Amino acid sequence: MRSKAVLVMCLAAVASAAGSHGQAASGRGTVSPPPVRVPAAAVYVTNEVGGDLSVIDAATNAVVATISLGKRPRGLVVSPDRTLLYVALSGSAIGGPTVDESKLPPPDRKADGIGVVNLRQQKLVRMLPAGPDPEQLDISADGHRLFVANEDAGQLTIVDTSAGRIVGSIKVGGEPEGVTVQPGGAHVWVTSEQDGAVYVTDVPAQKVLKAIAVGPRPRSIAFLKDGSRAYVPAENGASLTLIDAIHLRPLQTIDLGKGMRPMRVAVSGDDSMLYVSTGRSRKLLIVDIATNKVAASIDAGDRPWGFAVSADGGTLYTANGPSNDISVIDLSSRAVVKKIPVGRGPWGVAVVQSGNGR
Repeated sequence: MRSKAVLVMCLAAVASAAGSHGQAASGRGTVSPPPVRVPAAAVYVTNEVGGDLSVIDAATNAVVATISLGKRPRGLVVSPDRTLLYVALSGSAIGGPTVDESKLPPPDRKADGIGVVNLRQQKLVRMLPAGPDPEQLDISADGHRLFVANEDAGQLTIVDTSAGRIVGSIKVGGEPEGVTVQPGGAHVWVTSEQDGAVYVTDVPAQKVLKAIAVGPRPRSIAFLKDGSRAYVPAENGASLTLIDAIHLRPLQTIDLGKGMRPMRVAVSGDDSMLYVSTGRSRKLLIVDIATNKVAASIDAGDRPWGFAVSADGGTLYTANGPSNDISVIDLSSRAVVKKIPVGRGPWGVAVVQSGNGR
């Protein structure tokens, strides 16, 4: 009898120790889940049709996670400390050149907003209000303000990221899309597809400083690092407008070649090259900034639109909407080295060198 009692006491002690250990691990009596693995260098891709975010490990060029977001994720921007990703979500139905928009269903305004993805946790953690039909956005250098183009409303919305509320709006031209903070921070530029113009806004005063005429259907803006020059593509003009961004006047129209439909633009880290995606023209163009001539043309894939460049400047990733993949372009050889299947309708791309914020 005594040996049996001793055995019972020993089993109780073991159970008690195990329970205490589990409680210490989680603080609530359950074992903590394993930590989320975040790639040292990650490529994030918004999938407009699928409503989610593909996470690619840049070291292996493989999708390692898919994060659910909401309706129509398109534009995205990384916080300055690289811990958060802000994604424009829209309840407006998907249109396009071949769609009769009069037959589209009414917009779901409850779905409009900016999704906030925690990059350490690899999940959507918050929604911020941002006005109707947000499409593209940019962020202030300190991370305290988001600037959002509202295509359906013809306005630029200013969002306080800490307070999680709208703190201002500025009326701009019809169908605004591209939005970029000019280096220096006081001015935000917004393209108007309808007006064929780029609107330069004074953020502190919340007013338009000037509307600068550019080519037909401008879609984005890129600046030299010092903010002295801006490049604006004209999708329906097969050209770029080079603008004196200090005196706010056009300097030159750069011809990209017959049939080119320039969409997104970005300047290389050393200010020597301008990268241009061309949508239905399939090309990724490289323009030599010293000569303002096309230096290279790369067949990127099926309708490349959004793209991003790696931190070392050696690799460029394009989102190819109809084929549901990402092209990996080696910029030294100027060739596509791989295509990575992602979600449905990839639209925007962002590269984060360290997903854990280091």
